[in-house]
Amino acid sequence: MKTETFPSLMKCALPLLGAALLATTGCGPGANRGGGAAPAVPVQVAVAVQQDVPRQVEAIGTVQAQRTVSVKSQVDGVIATVNFAEGQDVKVGDLLVTLDRRPFENSLRSARADLANARAVAVQAKADLDRYQRLDQQAVVSKEEYVQYVTKDETSAAQVQAKEAAVANAELQLGYTQIRAPIAGRTGQRLLHEGALVKANDNSFTLVTINQLAPVAVTYAVPENTLDEIRAAFTEGRATVTATERNTGLTRQNGRLEFIDNTVDPTTGMVTLKAIFPNDDLAFWPGRFVYVVTRVGVDRAAIVVPSTAVQSSQNGSTVFVLKSDSTVELRPVKVARTAGDSTLLASGVRAGETVVTDGQLRLLPGMRAEPRQASGAPLGQP
Repeated sequence: MKTETFPSLMKCALPLLGAALLATTGCGPGANRGGGAAPAVPVQVAVAVQQDVPRQVEAIGTVQAQRTVSVKSQVDGVIATVNFAEGQDVKVGDLLVTLDRRPFENSLRSARADLANARAVAVQAKADLDRYQRLDQQAVVSKEEYVQYVTKDETSAAQVQAKEAAVANAELQLGYTQIRAPIAGRTGQRLLHEGALVKANDNSFTLVTINQLAPVAVTYAVPENTLDEIRAAFTEGRATVTATERNTGLTRQNGRLEFIDNTVDPTTGMVTLKAIFPNDDLAFWPGRFVYVVTRVGVDRAAIVVPSTAVQSSQNGSTVFVLKSDSTVELRPVKVARTAGDSTLLASGVRAGETVVTDGQLRLLPGMRAEPRQASGAPLGQP
């Protein structure tokens, strides 16, 4: 057997030894060269903006007729004619119902006859008094007899006044047989028909209910902690009300705050408000629910960020700000107030700075962040 020399063995072993060393030290072509920068954390961001933000209070309200009248009869009688249709728009003074007039006409004729009789008696009493006054001046009759005629004249004059009042009342009762609309509005369901007997001012004998629909009222309740601000705006005449119909989404922005209740409900801590809307097109209907926004002022040039950007900690509120070098900075901020999904900051962030709105849990100050869309794709990519 031929024996290999030492130089030949070394020539074969060196390549193997070099490969082993490369594998051990991690210096191969595809190896991970440790010590590189950590990957950027994907986050969602928004830009802080400076804008005017209205101060407003939101609530749920109910549409109500501004005025509602239950029409009743003021006299007992039988319905002769009904002069309106259900759901009809009526004006003040429109004839709604006519009662049988004959009993009241007879009462008026009787009262007028009594008045004529009383006036005749009064004329006679006045003539007797004049005659006896002359006789008294001539001392022909006694004072006692003269006083009797004076009393008779005064009594007959009082009887005339009483009969005149009876005639006026009979005319009034006759006028009540024509039942007219006391307000302008829309009639409801007809509850009584021709031939029905009605009683004066009886709750069980309502003829019809009239609701005033234009203008219309919206009543709603707000928390008591907003009362002072609302009262100040109401006193200064700058409180405006917007209402949105819940089903159709129709919005009315021309509401006028008209009423603030004089007490806070101790069981709920709420206070009732009422606003008036023109409602010329009758879009708001009594009984329906609406979303109500009461605007009481405006915060001028406020710094606004999404509410999701603000985090709470033991030291107060903080915000992660994404700097131009793609690193984040944790800043303490002072929150002025929230408005829907936005938060107004009193300090800590300037307009135009980028704040992190999602992904804060994986961030630490100084870490790199990569803005991404809600879908996960980097910003600028579809």
